Amino acid sequence: MQKRVVITGLGAISPVGTGKDKFWQALVAGQPGIGPITRFDAGEMAVRFAGEVKDFDPGAFFDRKEARRMDRFTQYAVAAARMAVEDAKLDLEKEDRDRVGVIFATGIGGMETFEEQTRVLLEKGPNRVSPFFVPMMIANMAAGQISINLGARGVNFTVVNACASGANAIGEAFRTLQRGDADVIITGGSEASVTPLTVAGFAAMKALSTRNEEPAKASRPFDRGRDGFVLGEGAGVMVLETLEHAAARGARIYAEVAGYGCTADAYHITAPAPDGAAASRAMALALQDAGLQPGDIDYINAHGTSTELNDRQETLAIKKVFGDHAYRLAVSSTKSMTGHLLGAAGAIELVATALAVHAGVLPPTINYEEPDPDCDLDYVPNVARERQVRAAISNSFGFGGHNVAVVLRKI
Repeated sequence: MQKRVVITGLGAISPVGTGKDKFWQALVAGQPGIGPITRFDAGEMAVRFAGEVKDFDPGAFFDRKEARRMDRFTQYAVAAARMAVEDAKLDLEKEDRDRVGVIFATGIGGMETFEEQTRVLLEKGPNRVSPFFVPMMIANMAAGQISINLGARGVNFTVVNACASGANAIGEAFRTLQRGDADVIITGGSEASVTPLTVAGFAAMKALSTRNEEPAKASRPFDRGRDGFVLGEGAGVMVLETLEHAAARGARIYAEVAGYGCTADAYHITAPAPDGAAASRAMALALQDAGLQPGDIDYINAHGTSTELNDRQETLAIKKVFGDHAYRLAVSSTKSMTGHLLGAAGAIELVATALAVHAGVLPPTINYEEPDPDCDLDYVPNVARERQVRAAISNSFGFGGHNVAVVLRKI
């Protein structure tokens, strides 16, 4: 018999704030976390703004030597994991650490380290490249360092699936717990790719908004004037447990993870399939997995990138699955405030979805000013809304045609 799986701890590092509470308060207040890039000189860039993490202090989590040996994406991952474990009030000293796992995600990994060490190689020669280059850059090091820091000796692997990575990691953690292969899994995603090469690359493919004069208004999912996504960074982490394990220790439960579906467009390396069929099938599979009907869903945290194609096709996919109910449920995109966290997007958005289910408050889609006739659903425009949520879906779609939907249910 499959085990039920619940969320007992949350950790967040984001452009709108570090820590679950700051993150949630900013979302509910509709505060944008997007502004001019400060991490490097972006003066010659076509795009000069992003969603940077502004209030993260590595010294609060690591000594200086330890921090220097981690790329920023790993620092975010380990710090957010510690927050989530603390939030769950999980005493790892009392746990069977062989049954505490880590399933984690990133889209790009140690890009900052990669760029920095490439400069060292070209300017100073191969003998000056850091011996820590490889273990700082590789994508699995977030999962590895979380395991090392927390002493989690159970299942441990990394998902790299572009912008669907974080949601896939949480879905795979759910599956692992359902099977009874672990008691607790620390899961989520991390990204720290506000770097010159990443910004230049996305700008070159015309994927980014170019509203350099009004960055706070640049991410505008489902709005007629949207012109591209805004790059963001940070980490979202959850502590997932079997319901029986959580109940035995008297844990607070945010929500139940009830369903997981993933599909492929098999269409194009960057563009979503125009009929939205595979995206809708991911949602349908997640509903079926949860044993729910379309009418049971009250809220969708959309992938909602603020690109012309994604927002139109996601709206179409939602209508394919939900029919008339699509016009009664609420849909919002927290990317309007955080920007797009790439491999961490699905994770930070599932943290937001869990908080929406728990608190009975829907975060808004800010910067929604001019309706698009192709995007005609209720996008919770500009102002948060109180609404009890029986069940919710979080959507994540990635380059390569990856589609993921995760269902959370109130418990």
